[in-house]
Amino acid sequence: MARQAYDVVVVGGGIVGLATAMELLRRRPGQRLAILEKEPKIGRHQTGHNSGVIHSGVYYAPGSLKARLCVEGHRATYEFCDAHGIPYDRCGKVIVATDESELPRLEELYRRGRANGVPGLEMIGPERLRELEPHAVGVKALYSPETGIVDWGRVARAYADVVTAAGGEILTGYEVTAIGRKGDWVLLRTAWEDVVAARFLVTCGGLHSDRLAQMSQAPRDLQIVPFRGDYYVLRPERRHLTKGMIYPVPDPAFPFLGVHFTRRIDGEVWLGPNAVLAFAREGYGRLDVDLRDNLETFSYPGFWALARKYWRMGMEEMVRDFVKEEFVRSCQRYVPEVTSEDCLPGPSGVRAQALAADGALVDDFIVQTSERIVHVRNAPSPAATSSLAIARMIADVAEQKMGDGRAAAAVVAREVKADGEEAGGEDEGLGAADERLGND
Repeated sequence: MARQAYDVVVVGGGIVGLATAMELLRRRPGQRLAILEKEPKIGRHQTGHNSGVIHSGVYYAPGSLKARLCVEGHRATYEFCDAHGIPYDRCGKVIVATDESELPRLEELYRRGRANGVPGLEMIGPERLRELEPHAVGVKALYSPETGIVDWGRVARAYADVVTAAGGEILTGYEVTAIGRKGDWVLLRTAWEDVVAARFLVTCGGLHSDRLAQMSQAPRDLQIVPFRGDYYVLRPERRHLTKGMIYPVPDPAFPFLGVHFTRRIDGEVWLGPNAVLAFAREGYGRLDVDLRDNLETFSYPGFWALARKYWRMGMEEMVRDFVKEEFVRSCQRYVPEVTSEDCLPGPSGVRAQALAADGALVDDFIVQTSERIVHVRNAPSPAATSSLAIARMIADVAEQKMGDGRAAAAVVAREVKADGEEAGGEDEGLGAADERLGND
């Protein structure tokens, strides 16, 4: 049975996994590092299906990981793109209140943004809104001039190029099926029935992050429940209706952001997304169903607690998903000129949303650590914007855990050569470790 050994293995070739590998190699040139990605190409899921926004950090609770890492990552993203010739556009975003009842929530967003250090935030009235977005309507808006757009797939490929140039390996088609421990090694069995050994493991599994954590006996306190978001795109001749991005004021009674207008770096304008329960973790179509995924979702107590709380809103989202006129009506609150004929079927994405057993949707980034393993358990939006900052945080912990020791190829070969020493053979588990990075 084939065996390979590394100083560090990163499971998951999405943007967070790639950024983490890049940062680890930057800090320790020459170490043996591999990324294991189950798909034939990197960035196939959340990285390749997002709206392309470089978020500024307006929405997130001051003091949270999202707030700190989004603001830090926002700045780092622009610097990386400049250094690597990746085009972006600081087109700006307006968060629009369409009636007086939304003004207190808009003021709270302004307070949060200022507390988080978001640059250039400005509360504006209808006249200034019309200057920025001539076709939008509202009684007041929050303007974030530093919010931008980029092709995150292209950014991820640039991360991958840096990783391979630094000597890292990206192994596609390597699905991890089991994780175990053998002495000072973490052992991973793959779908190829070989074993990969690592001195240190980082998992960034996105839609499968909970399953990877459970393979190493991490606490089962979080489960991923997939939510699909469908987009429409504006007909090319109607793209002038949006100059940048037009967002709603979030409804605190609903866990997702709501339909918005997003200009893309290629010139397209996306409308959406809605948020409906997906019947497959990788189910981008309305009729995609995976029996295992559904069994896990519907047998999880947290899902039913969530459903009892949000069933009415969930039904409204389902109707809007299947009835185009309802979707368009939501868009017309902000841009009345939009018609059903202007909206063409667009792409979709699936959000990996961590759900607690009591039905609470986990809002902040969550990372669990043990002696030799770091699991990224919850990294929804703005994870792409925050990817370089998340990577730095993970690398800080990795350096503490790994110390100064480096694995030598000869030692690696001796320690993992014996038959039967494969993942799952002697699993020491993760114990009760359940800590966010930075507090470890």
